[in-house]
This record gives sequence, structure tokens and C-alpha cells, in this order.
Amino acid sequence: MSEGSGDESPSLSIGRKKGDISPSPSFGEGRAGNLSPAPRRTSGGGDASPFLNGGKRANTARFPKYGWKVKLNHKFPEKRDQYLKPRLSQMVSLLPLGIRYVFHWIYRFFVKKLPVIDQFRPTICEQIYGVPCGGMGSGTIGRGFAGEFCRWSISPGMYERTNVPADQFILTVHSDNGVCIFQSVLGGKGVPVPGAPSSWKWQVDPEDTLYCGLFPRSWTVYSIPQIGLRVICRQISPFLPGDYESSCLPASVFVFTVENNSDSKLQVSITFTFKNGTGGKWDQQGGFSTQPFQTDDNCGVTINGKYRGLPLSYSIGTAKHDSNVHSWCSQFDPKGTGSEVWDTLKNTGVLDCAEAGSDPTEPGEEVAVAVSNRTTVERKETSSLQFALAWDNPKLKFRDGTVTHTRRYARQFGTLGDAGEKLISHSLAHWQSWEESIEAWQQPILDDAQLPDWFKSAIFNELYFLTDGGCIWVEVMENEKMEPKDPRVVYGRFGYLEAHEYRMYNTYDVHFYASWALMDLFPGLEFSMQMDFVDCVDREDLEPWKELTSGKLFPRKARNFLPHDLGDPEEEPWVKINGYNIHCVNNWRDLNLKMVIQTWRDVKLLPNNESEMLLSRGLPVCRILMEAAQDWDEDNDGMIENSGTADTTYDNWVMKGPSAYVGNLYLAALNSMAEMEAAAGNSSREQAWKDKFEKAQKVYLSKLWEGSFFYFDTTERGKNVIMADQLPGHWFSKMANSKTDIVDEEKVRKTLMTVFANNVLKFREGNLGAVNGMFTNGQIDRISVQSEEMWTGIVYGLASLMIAEGLIDQGFKTAEGVYRTVYEGIGLGYATPEALYEYQNYRAVGYMRPLSIWSMLMAWRMHKEKKK
Repeated sequence: MSEGSGDESPSLSIGRKKGDISPSPSFGEGRAGNLSPAPRRTSGGGDASPFLNGGKRANTARFPKYGWKVKLNHKFPEKRDQYLKPRLSQMVSLLPLGIRYVFHWIYRFFVKKLPVIDQFRPTICEQIYGVPCGGMGSGTIGRGFAGEFCRWSISPGMYERTNVPADQFILTVHSDNGVCIFQSVLGGKGVPVPGAPSSWKWQVDPEDTLYCGLFPRSWTVYSIPQIGLRVICRQISPFLPGDYESSCLPASVFVFTVENNSDSKLQVSITFTFKNGTGGKWDQQGGFSTQPFQTDDNCGVTINGKYRGLPLSYSIGTAKHDSNVHSWCSQFDPKGTGSEVWDTLKNTGVLDCAEAGSDPTEPGEEVAVAVSNRTTVERKETSSLQFALAWDNPKLKFRDGTVTHTRRYARQFGTLGDAGEKLISHSLAHWQSWEESIEAWQQPILDDAQLPDWFKSAIFNELYFLTDGGCIWVEVMENEKMEPKDPRVVYGRFGYLEAHEYRMYNTYDVHFYASWALMDLFPGLEFSMQMDFVDCVDREDLEPWKELTSGKLFPRKARNFLPHDLGDPEEEPWVKINGYNIHCVNNWRDLNLKMVIQTWRDVKLLPNNESEMLLSRGLPVCRILMEAAQDWDEDNDGMIENSGTADTTYDNWVMKGPSAYVGNLYLAALNSMAEMEAAAGNSSREQAWKDKFEKAQKVYLSKLWEGSFFYFDTTERGKNVIMADQLPGHWFSKMANSKTDIVDEEKVRKTLMTVFANNVLKFREGNLGAVNGMFTNGQIDRISVQSEEMWTGIVYGLASLMIAEGLIDQGFKTAEGVYRTVYEGIGLGYATPEALYEYQNYRAVGYMRPLSIWSMLMAWRMHKEKKK
């Protein structure tokens, strides 16, 4: 596997002869891995011709130099699962939780609601995923690297991992005299897909293919050497940093560049087929009808239906070109032979183009549609064909169904559910501008010769979670009274899950790490989310909420404490907050502190008018949070203590007394308060917080500084544990250019080098990131399941702090193990888990926290600025 080289190895090449991926020297540039043709002329839309981008001539059909690259039949070297087997010593503490969880799970089963974390049915992630389709917050359709449409998040916060065999692209090639010389479904592994229409065939040799994912785009190259043809499919989704209007669209475009390397003119058809849904039970509810459409510029078919009583449609379409033949099939049975598509294409190269759509399906029936585009490709020339996929579900309800929400994209396309054709037209008209924007954003990073090649893949591909993290982007609810300038009114309200299978929106202790990506790429959404939490602090929900660990009842949300999350999609997020119930979160030490630190970070980085609004609204709330935190200073020495129970994001790895993790956050929160008060012109309050900071810092150093790292906590055992995440407050303050060092530079560098030497280099020989806990004797801390885990998002954040502190090699080495393992070793790319064990297991696929990788890029920018 290669992810960083423009010159592919011979085993990854495709061309005229089997296994050669490079273009014919007489046709292209003749360099392996550069699939950019050098045509004398193009046909069918002209996409293969260069266009201006950032002052450079660029051909976006070119196979990229950087990205995650595999053949379609790739086998990953390591197989892991989530069937965790806690050690006997760990099970003692977990037993009470386990017993109560069983009863909780049974209760949720009978009331037909999933628990927020389903421990009995963990997701065993298939090693198939590639770049997903769609923008942010309107649902996504996942694709496998072999072309499968296979992971669906149309229902808010829920996932269906179903491969829909009828959703395919078909290549049909006729000779100049009308004889079909080749026909195959594109993608797959060279064998028929179970459940696909029985007449369809898979004849592309996967050895003659290559996939590259570089979110939000992917490229797939198919070579058919026996007829001298190569097809490059480029998938493009509208993820455009700073462009809030385009980035919320539920659509993707597929651009096919067809290269005729033969000595004969060829008639080439690409056909897109799609059925009415996700492959689940809703597809057979009945009531789905189809309707073809045509405009001057495109044609296609829409499948209209409903999901939970609200409009939902799927549309596919293709761009018209004068020299091409465009056709469609308005209905076929996705579980039948599919001959009305396959045989018709084989015999004529086009579909039947019936003007009428289908009647609504009966219960138990399904329906599929197809759209085709045929072009003539002269010998040694290229042609381009464009297709679009869109889904229109402008209104949504969560499982409790108490509120009907409107998705953000409906501002442009309406709320009636009839926007499929408009979405197709818009996508086919704007995909080139999308791509220009993507290239203008990505190219400076890709061109930076000092950045490692693997990082250029990782930094973009991990952003998949901002579209495929169960994301919802909706308008404020009708009964909410907000000022027109409120960011939730201006930008909309954004939510993403803690994980694909940890169904809680905007889990704040995790968002703290992930938020750098939103802050840098879509600061309006970070501002909107922060204001949601500002408004939640004084809310109170006295519903009795049982803590599964102890069995005790507590108020679901206590006043003057930050909520853990903004709700469970099985209920009503933003209305019912704190879906998490494994532990009581009302006294979690890190939540209040992280809110204060992050509010000040956002105030510093947002534009002036928005910064002033957040400071005005957020500072009084931060005062409340910090006053509540003073109660955690049990001995009144100026430093707060942990309770010895689960009271942080490390909810299975408890701390007692002063701790490195919470102590560092507390110092950063005190300093943030002082700097916010200064910004607000409150000098007396500023000094009061400074005094608290100086007092706490002395205690922190005297009780926790070992000489080369900070103690995990002040217990005898804790003094021997090196924690990877022991400087989270300093990290945030450093990244936000705080005026005050939370810890002096010498101690920070010593700590980071200690973590690197122990948690990184002594864990899987430095090839698996940093283990959470390592004893000073070089043994992994196995007191809990979490202490022996490597948390992917923590490692990316740790690496960014190393880079910010000038430890460049150590930072990239630390993070490289995560990417290499997840994407290259265990095949969980685009589903990065929260945690990896040393061997065999992972936990919580599709996790929010790895978005912290974006802070590595921000730290790198800071480092380069300092060197100027």
C-alpha cells in the first residue's frame, strides 16, 4: 500500500498490459502513478482540459500524489474486533456496572429504544470503507473503496451498515460498428455481489484497479487492458471550509474520465443505478414512486417516498452534452434479473427512456432506477461524463418525535421534499467550482515539502467525521426566541455524535479535543455550538436519572454545571440534554473547566463582532462554572481534587486527590478567566483570578511535579504512572497563544520527552501512538481498560503540543503510529475508533476525538511562523 508517492510501485500499476497502471507513453506522460492524460482534444464535456486554480494550471482528473491508496481487492494485514475481555482485576470494579447495565439494556429493548452505548451489540467494522458522499449535517451515504454504497446515516444519529447491491455504476463499451465488446459493473472484487440483479456481471480485474481517498474527494481507476480502455471515477462532495451554503448540501458528483488507449473509436456508456433506500426495512414499507426529469442541461430520475412520515427522495442524474446520448430507466426490480438495464445497454448502449414514472410500491416491494450517458471516444483521446446523487429529506424528527426540525440546506431548496431535481441541477452546475475551492484549500498543505507524506493523507481523511459523524445541521426550533444576530440563527445549529455507536450529540469533554477542526474550518458552527452550551449552564432537569455504576438516582441536569452532552437521538436533543447515564456527570471535574478554556479560545479566534458577543454572553456563565468548581477544593489549598470516582472523560480510569490531568485544566481555566476579565475591562476581577492561578500553580508544582513528568495523582500508585494526556490545559492555552504559560517551557519539554520515551516508544515499539498510562518501570498501567488503551484523538492532540513546543520529529512520530495502524494495518479508515489496544481489540468506531488531528496542522503553522 502506498499513500504518499506519485510514483506507484509496479504492483500498483494499471495500463495496457495487466498490472501496469501508468498511461501509455504515447498517450500520457508515461510516469507511473500520474494518470493525467495529454489529449489532443477531448469530447463530452471537456472536463479533461485544465482550468485555472490558484494561479496554476491543474487537471483534476489526474490521480493524486497523496492520499490513502489501495487496490479494490486489498487485504489488510491485521484483523481486530470489539469483543473486549477485561482482565480479572478489572472485572471486580466493573461488575456492579455490568449487572445494572443488563437490566437497563433489557428495559430499553422492551421500550424499543437503543441504549446510548450498546455494549452487547458492538459494531464489528468491516474493512471496506472509503470517502463518504455528501456535505455536512444532511445525512451521508458511505461508500466502500471497492465502490459499495454501504453505510447510511440518513436517519439522524443512526447508522445502517448495509451494502445495497443494486446501487452501482455499469460500464458498457461498443465498437464503432455497434458490437458490444465489454460490459461490467464497475468496482467490486471481480466476483458477483450477493443479492445483486442476477444478469449483472463483474468483469473488471481488481488487480487492474486503484483507489485513492483524499477527503472530500476520491479517485478510482479501472483499467480494461484487453480493449485498451481506462476509466477514472472522481467522487466529489461539497465540503468547502468557510462556505456554509454549499457545505450543507446532501449531494455528491461522480466525474468519469474515459481514456481510449486503443487504435479504434469506441462507444462508451456509463450507467448509474440506484434503489429506494438503504437496504433496510423502510425500503419495503411501500409508497415509493419514481419520476424521470429533463432540463436543457441534465436528465435523471427521482425516487419519491417518506421516512417516518416525512418526505424523503433519492435522485440520480447526468449532465447533457451535445455529442452524447442520454437515457434513463424509470423503474426496475432491484431484486430481479436487472435485464431491462443490462440487456438493453448491451444491445443498444442506451436505456428505454420511458417518460412515465412508476406507481407507488406496495408493501414488500422495492424499486430501482437508472440513468445513462453514452459518449464516442476517438482513438488516443478522452471524454468526460458527469453524474450526481442527491437525497432530499428537509424535515426530520428524532425518535421521540416531539419536534420537527428543518435542515439547514432547506434555506436554499425548500422544505417540501421536492428538491431532488434542483439538487441534481445545482450539483452538476457547480461541481467544478467545488473542486477549485477544495484544491485551493488543500494544495498549500500538499505542496509543503516539510510535511510527511502520510500526514497529507491523514489530515484530510480524518475530517470525514464532520460529514459522517451522525451529523445534523438544522435551524433553531420554532418556539425558541433568539436575536437575529445569534449564531444559531445566522449559521444554524450543528450537532455530531460522540461516536457512530456512542449516540450522544456534542459530547463536550470529547468536543474539547475535536473542536479545533470546526474552529478553523467552520468557526460559525463552533460559535453556534458554544452558545448552545452557554445557554445550558443554568438549565435544570430534575428528572430522576439512574447512575448505572452505583444505582443511585440524581437529577438529569444540575444547575450551574455544564452538561456532558446535548442529548440522545433516541429522545429529543437540545430539549432533553445529558443522554449519558453510566456515571453522574453533574460533578465531572473537567466539563466546567473545559468550557471556560474553550470559551476563551473561541473569543480569541472568532472575528471581532462574534468574539465580542461570545465574551459578553459567555463570561458571566464562565464565572458561574468556576465558582461551582471551587467546591472541589476540599482542603482549601487552592487546587481542586478528584473524587476517587469517575469524574472526568477518563470515566473508567479514576483519579483521587490532585491530578496531573485535572490540575492542568484547572490552571488553564483560572488563567482563561483572568484573560477574559482583562478583555472585558474588569481589572479587579482579573487580579483575583490571577491570584487564584498563582496559588494553585504552586500547589500543582509542589504536589505533582516529579522532576520529569507530573504524577497521575498523589496516591502512591499514581506517583508511578506517566499519563499521556497530562498537559491538556497547557496544550489549549499554547495553541490559543495565551499570554501566560500554564507550565514553564522547561517542564513541558521534559514532560513531553518523558511521555515520548515511555508511552510512545515502549508501546508496540513506537508504532501505535501513545498508551494512556505507562508505569515508570516501562510496564503498561492495566488497572482499568482505559489506562491500557491508546486513544487516537488524545495522541493527535499530544502530537500537536509536541510540534507547538518545537519537538517536531517526536510529534509526527507519535501520530504516525495511529494513522499507519488505523488506515493501513487494521482497515478502519473513515471509521477511526476511539481506542486501540496493544493487540487484537479496538473500541468505539467512528469517533469524534480524532478530529484533534487538525490541531497538528495549526501547531505546524505556528512553528513555521516562529521560524520566519
